Amino acid sequence: MRMFHTSDWHLGRMLYGRSLLEDQSWFLEKVFLPAVERERPACVLLAGDIYDRQVAAVEAIRLFDGTLDRLVSLGCQVLAISGNHDGAERIAIMKSALRRSGVVISTSLEEAMEPVLVEAEGQRAQVFLLPYFDGAQARAFLGDDSLRGENACMEGVLNRMKPLLLPGAAHILVAHCFAAGAAVSDSESVFVGGSGQVSPALFEDFDYVALGHLHGPQRAGDKARYSGSPLKYSVSEAAQKKGFLKLEVSPGSVTACPVETVPLRDVRQLSGSFEELLRKGEEAPCQDYVELTLTDQDPVLLAAERLRPVYPQLLAVLNTWTASAAGERAGKLKGRDDQAVFSAFLRDVCGQEPEEEDLALFREIMEEIRE
Repeated sequence: MRMFHTSDWHLGRMLYGRSLLEDQSWFLEKVFLPAVERERPACVLLAGDIYDRQVAAVEAIRLFDGTLDRLVSLGCQVLAISGNHDGAERIAIMKSALRRSGVVISTSLEEAMEPVLVEAEGQRAQVFLLPYFDGAQARAFLGDDSLRGENACMEGVLNRMKPLLLPGAAHILVAHCFAAGAAVSDSESVFVGGSGQVSPALFEDFDYVALGHLHGPQRAGDKARYSGSPLKYSVSEAAQKKGFLKLEVSPGSVTACPVETVPLRDVRQLSGSFEELLRKGEEAPCQDYVELTLTDQDPVLLAAERLRPVYPQLLAVLNTWTASAAGERAGKLKGRDDQAVFSAFLRDVCGQEPEEEDLALFREIMEEIRE
């Protein structure tokens, strides 16, 4: 039996103030849905963070609605959970009607105890849909106020599932959490301390655990894997290979194969002197999202404005000179008065000696500020 594991679509996401809806639409309509049509998986496992905000943008809702409609028309079940970015109560609307079309969206711990039985190609798979939950929700559900920390809460919830495991079927858990030992990216909202993590050893009773929450595709112990986000949502993810996982499921055995996808626009980090980057951009204008690091040893004025015409999706311009020079200047100017600092700024950054007219204006402004 074939399944697709995906997560962290974050529909409506912004990258340095730029909407990624066009990129997300490209992934879903040009990459993911054609793959579903071609491979015909029995179901899609969507492991949370469907939306980027609890109150999702209308355009993001429309994109998800159109994607569900297309998946249903292809005869593919959709088994999804809410993540920490999703408004659980909001995406729960109409889920009873959606279930009749093969779309199951789990948003509560009670629903996590109602596994979905998927049958295809002579195989059976029992899928538990465990949405994102916090400690208070777990304690209320389990009736145990002594539970502290995500690991203890997760263990208590999973212990409730164990008696429900169906003999002779593959056992799959879909969850949204931070597995201990996994690598994080800048784009994730995670608590890195130990109390916010769960041990992958807790998943040993399942044949496969489809995880969401972390954006880098990676393993989490022997049984669990993060599919990762389908797109790069921060510059720190520039080197990651994005996509989704194709699963081959049989009782007691699940194999996962990464399917790498080509985005509409990549996220890249480039470095070089201002003139080198400008020349490369003029020779072949770059349409990707880029962060540029200038290696010039002297300041470059208005660098971003001058580079943006050939890097239209420019995210940021960094300068190694700025950091080193700023630290050196700060050491030299420590303890000196405001006018001395201002004079040093004119010399180092503007390349000019301070004139009395400049200093008089500076003193006047500083006096106004103090008053």
